[in-house]
Amino acid sequence: MITGVASERRAAAVGHLSQHDVDAALKAAVERWTPEILDLSHAIHADPELGGQEFRAVKRVRRVLRKAGFSFDEQQPGQPTAFSARFGTGELVVALCVEYDALPAIGHACGHNVNAASAVGAALALCAVADQLGLTVKVLGTPAEETTGGKVDLIEAGFFDDVSLAMMAHAGASDVVGGSSLAMCMWGVVFEGRPAHAAAAPAEGVNALDAMVIAQTAIALARQQFPAGSIVSLIVNEGGSAVNVIPARTRASIEMRAPSMETLRVIQDKVRCCLEAGALASGCSLEVTPTGNDYAELRQDPFLSDAYRAAMTGRGRSVTYSAEPVASTDMGNVSQIVPVIHPMVGYDVKGAAHHTAEFAAFGASAGADLAIVDASFGLASAACAAARDPAERARLLRRMAG
Repeated sequence: MITGVASERRAAAVGHLSQHDVDAALKAAVERWTPEILDLSHAIHADPELGGQEFRAVKRVRRVLRKAGFSFDEQQPGQPTAFSARFGTGELVVALCVEYDALPAIGHACGHNVNAASAVGAALALCAVADQLGLTVKVLGTPAEETTGGKVDLIEAGFFDDVSLAMMAHAGASDVVGGSSLAMCMWGVVFEGRPAHAAAAPAEGVNALDAMVIAQTAIALARQQFPAGSIVSLIVNEGGSAVNVIPARTRASIEMRAPSMETLRVIQDKVRCCLEAGALASGCSLEVTPTGNDYAELRQDPFLSDAYRAAMTGRGRSVTYSAEPVASTDMGNVSQIVPVIHPMVGYDVKGAAHHTAEFAAFGASAGADLAIVDASFGLASAACAAARDPAERARLLRRMAG
């Protein structure tokens, strides 16, 4: 790391680079790499893989990065479809988070092929100015955003410890900056009872379906007292095997969302009490298993958001600012420890909603391709704005030093 006088000299040199020169270098790099970026998007879109199984997507991303001169860190994440690569040796480390997992049956219905390609495109653009701006461009492959939250695993394994700022763009129907997200968790629930003939010997049974019904009813009644903005969703995956047999086992999936992790903990406590009520009243045993990592709420950095918005406006896009929470993302966990942007980059989806086959159908359209190219420039430009601004650069480096 550059320190002391050397750091001051670096900051002075960076400050003398004109915005025009930086923009020209970024635009040229994006234009140069556009064929590879769009080929990457189309290939991932045509070959969807579920979270934790994105082996072909990772191979494709690594191939592009290797061609651009990225090296792959000696220490790699433990997850088989995660990776860490870098370009440059500057003191300011910019992380681009690459998502590539799809959804069951409906493919890239959240647009992660667009997310992946725009993050890779931004990384390639930053390579053109990394030496002049004192940057290290770090690309992190982050699997399973839709399910277990691969970014949380990377945080816990230390792959964000050297990062000054992190960024990615997310596919959407419009261009939005500043948005938040909801904290979220998912649980698997199992009630175990005892089977018996429903007519001949019902008293000998312990009814696991009764436990589930009581728990569902308790959760429904408790919703009135949940903190504002809370959402609890539940589906029963298993409810018995035969109508004339007392159900000995029932299974459910529960998803909880809240405006913050603090509020999420309140909901978790209340829901667990409702589940325990079902077990107590029916005489069943209860097993609750978290499904993946808890997701924190997203906090987007104001300076980076404004810089991204300015860059995208310069490319003819109308970018809306909104602080409203949109769904949930494990990028929220990253934002708790590192300055982050996670803007929505828009293209025409004819009114289709995320997580539908209709939305997935537009993922390789001309509009999606343009969104990838524009977001590649916008993300790179925002990182450069922070690197060139003395106060922002100092803020980010102080955070790392602290």
